[in-house]
Amino acid sequence: MQWLLTTFLKGLLFVVPVTVTVFISLWAFRYIDGLLHIPVTGLGFLICLGATLLVGAMATNILFRKTVEAMEKGLTRLPLVKLIYFSIKDLIGAFVGEKKRFQVPVLVDMFGSDPPVKMVGFLTQEELPMIGLEGHSAVYLPQAYNFAGVTVMVPRERLVRLSQADAAKLMSLIVSGGVSLGNTTGSDGAKNELII
Repeated sequence: MQWLLTTFLKGLLFVVPVTVTVFISLWAFRYIDGLLHIPVTGLGFLICLGATLLVGAMATNILFRKTVEAMEKGLTRLPLVKLIYFSIKDLIGAFVGEKKRFQVPVLVDMFGSDPPVKMVGFLTQEELPMIGLEGHSAVYLPQAYNFAGVTVMVPRERLVRLSQADAAKLMSLIVSGGVSLGNTTGSDGAKNELII
């Protein structure tokens, strides 16, 4: 009976992530295909991917950039639209843009407890004089099993930079609730360890 239970749980460990990944991928493909009214599963996704690549290539063109700048200037006059557009643009830019934000992992000394309780986060703003918090930094604290997080303003002396830690693995560790270290094997097959 113990063997059956152990074997079943091992099977779940493989089947559930694969099934959920395939299900979400198919749902996304079908959703995009439905928006574009394309009957072939995945073709709408490929069209969107190609269009995005085309826009990315055009982004180097000065005329295209001027057009986008003019459009953004117009959006600044629409309060709600401005909030949505620029918030999403900043969020995407924080992960993939030229000014990536989640690259400096830090430990935050929380609650002033003894011994100190520490949280892992990412430094997003070194200085905060625009809101009158000299000597403070903005730190983003991602949440586990959730696409959300909290931004806290922390006195700099309560931060410890994790210069040896890999930011992507650290994010994986946090989002998984401390379970995952991201890709734990390198291309040479050797184990990679999160260094803090």
